[in-house]
Amino acid sequence: MLNLVIASGKGGTGKTTIALSLALIIEEMNMHVQLLDCDVEEPNIHLFLKPEITDKDSAGIPVPCIDLDKCSFCGRCSEICAFNALAVLKDHVMVLTELCHGCGSCAYFCPEKAITEKERPIGTVEMGMAGRISFSRGILNPGEAMSPPLINAVKKLIIADALTIIDAPPGTSCPVVAAVSNCDFCLLVTEPTPFGLNDLKLAYQMVTMLGIPAGVVINRSDIGDNEVEEYCLKSGLPILQKIPWNLEAARYYARGEPAVKYLPAWQALFKELAENVLRVWKGAAPG
Repeated sequence: MLNLVIASGKGGTGKTTIALSLALIIEEMNMHVQLLDCDVEEPNIHLFLKPEITDKDSAGIPVPCIDLDKCSFCGRCSEICAFNALAVLKDHVMVLTELCHGCGSCAYFCPEKAITEKERPIGTVEMGMAGRISFSRGILNPGEAMSPPLINAVKKLIIADALTIIDAPPGTSCPVVAAVSNCDFCLLVTEPTPFGLNDLKLAYQMVTMLGIPAGVVINRSDIGDNEVEEYCLKSGLPILQKIPWNLEAARYYARGEPAVKYLPAWQALFKELAENVLRVWKGAAPG
């Protein structure tokens, strides 16, 4: 089944609202749908979806533990570490765990086999249900900078026979790459402004380098200019939906309620978006 990731080059474009609305409308289409909140630094889909959390797991990364009785202090581990997480002194090895990416290279290349690994917790993965929607989210520990391993832990929960919607972090940095990688299709959310166009270009460049096919949703489509549409046309990037500004939808959002549950116009927009995504993913033109 389709693994669909919702991404944007910047925050505030409506990415999370669109991920949530798609999940709710696909549920109404009687499809098995799963929603993953991989915006682990600021997960907030639960505020609107209101799932019942039934399970929690700790997530972490493996960090080196040095056996000083075996260590010859040769410095090989420090040389091999691309992130400067190890400093070898005359009779001691400093491990800077906050810099460690858990790649395991130090343990693999240690000539004395003096390095083992232990897990350092970086966050929590929660799982539950909201109606018929399977829900999971990652929550990064306060002050923690290493979010990709937590995002990968959330993605390990992907259900093979479900249409999985992944809400990615904003931007184009490492956490976004972790969320987008190995997905089937990426829906890029933008807005018709100069900032929206600039960040759409960066996001499209990212998914192109990752080899992920993509389409675009233009949110607040009636408040800006036409440059985003012109760019998409020139780039061969399909526009799968244009969502105009809606004051009533904003009021529902302010109350913590998904507008797609209450506004027939929004239900029609998101049903059409879901159908367009499925058509383009299968190789057809959007309707």
